[in-house]
Amino acid sequence: MQLRNLIYKTMGRIINNRFLIAVAALTATLQSCSSSNGETTGNKIAASVVTATTDVVTLQKGMLSSSLQIPGELIAFQQVDLYAKENSFVKKLYVDVGSEVKASQLLASMEAPELNSQVTAARSRLKSQEALYIASKSNYDRLLETSKTPGTISQNDLDQALAKKNSDYAQWDAAKATYNEIIDRKNYLEIRAPFNGVITTRNANLGAYVGPSGKGSEFPLFTLQEQKKLRLVIFVPEAYTGYLNQQDKVNFNVNAFPNQQFAAQVKRLAGALDNRLRSQRIEMDVANENKKLLPGMVANVQIPLSTKDSTWIVPKTAVVSTQERVFVVRVVNGKAEWVDVKKGRETDGKLEVYGDLSAGDYIIKQASEEVRNGSSIVIKEANK
Repeated sequence: MQLRNLIYKTMGRIINNRFLIAVAALTATLQSCSSSNGETTGNKIAASVVTATTDVVTLQKGMLSSSLQIPGELIAFQQVDLYAKENSFVKKLYVDVGSEVKASQLLASMEAPELNSQVTAARSRLKSQEALYIASKSNYDRLLETSKTPGTISQNDLDQALAKKNSDYAQWDAAKATYNEIIDRKNYLEIRAPFNGVITTRNANLGAYVGPSGKGSEFPLFTLQEQKKLRLVIFVPEAYTGYLNQQDKVNFNVNAFPNQQFAAQVKRLAGALDNRLRSQRIEMDVANENKKLLPGMVANVQIPLSTKDSTWIVPKTAVVSTQERVFVVRVVNGKAEWVDVKKGRETDGKLEVYGDLSAGDYIIKQASEEVRNGSSIVIKEANK
């Protein structure tokens, strides 16, 4: 029993000693960690108050000139498809593809035998109605002259003679209209050029049946284009519609002559945006006396984007773009200040910006989110 008590006391002392050693070791470890953490925190605090030395630029206004390349299409200044108005047969063709024609020049003639018969019938009816009118007019004139003697001609007979005269005159006038209509239809058997140009398509041959409807009218007889003057058509995106006005000149080239520059002058602006493309149709006139350029060619158009008013110009690296905002970093009294801006055009590493800025402001040249708002800044050098 005494031996058992002695063993318990000895084991208790050993456990207490081990516990004290463990506590001491843990305390030393915590002190060591605390000291280490304290140094790190101190370094971080010290780092946050260390001022940064950086390059800045002095904000100035300027005119940023650049250009925009847009594809365009050359089309004929005038183009028309010529069809036959009357059902007929091609009698003779006077031109072919590539022929240069003048306004009112005869291009083709057709024949329609039934129209000749209609002309003969209309002429006969016209002469018949003319004769009836002459007779009724003569009868009325005699009655009118006789009626001047009292009691010779009743007023009723005179009125009926006048009505007959007027009716015959109306019939004669209708016959003249019918005759003239058939003559006009016969004139349509001759196809003439409405303006100066070049025949680019021919879809008829001698003896072919043509007309305004049915077989033979699926395609036009000819396609006529004016090529000595062309239209250059482009669609300018909404953001750039303010840079082109009437009478402005632009340069362009085509794939057929990649090393040659051509000039065009703005003549017509649509004045509205296309609902699908969100762009404005702009047409330019192109002189093409030598017909070197052809309708249908694709053009590479260089549009000058010169501003009418000066704007703030900064290096591209001075603008920070994030998902939340776009800003530049301005240095005011040795402190960084984030200023929200909107970006404009960009060229040669420079960028237009719009925001609450003033001339002479110091803007950090190489800006980033690491330059926190309100941090201390030491200006290294002010570059213009």
